[in-house]
Amino acid sequence: MTELPSAMELMREHKISRGVALRAFGVLQKDGVAEPVPGGRWRVVRAGERVDRRPLEDRIAGIITDEGLEVGATFPSASALATRFGVSRPTISKALDRLEAVGVLAGGGQGRVRTVRAVPTREERS
Repeated sequence: MTELPSAMELMREHKISRGVALRAFGVLQKDGVAEPVPGGRWRVVRAGERVDRRPLEDRIAGIITDEGLEVGATFPSASALATRFGVSRPTISKALDRLEAVGVLAGGGQGRVRTVRAVPTREERS
């Protein structure tokens, strides 16, 4: 991970205001070149690495259309999704619960397999 200089270091070295430094970081983030890390620092995103900034439930719902899942098809487990998206299982479970609440997924619960209830359209996911 390549860390960028802090806003304070940029302000001191280039004699700019904090607002200018933060706007520059914002532009880098918008272009997908850098992202914030804990502690008020920023890091460079690896070349070619695309960062998907959509909410987690939208990215999970995207699996249905991206993989061509049909109504009634089994959906990947929370553990598999946690590994795929790099987040904890409780975080995945909350997103899956929201998808169940809007009617995209059916089933779930401990030991039960989730299935696709409806194929989301772009309007439903936004």
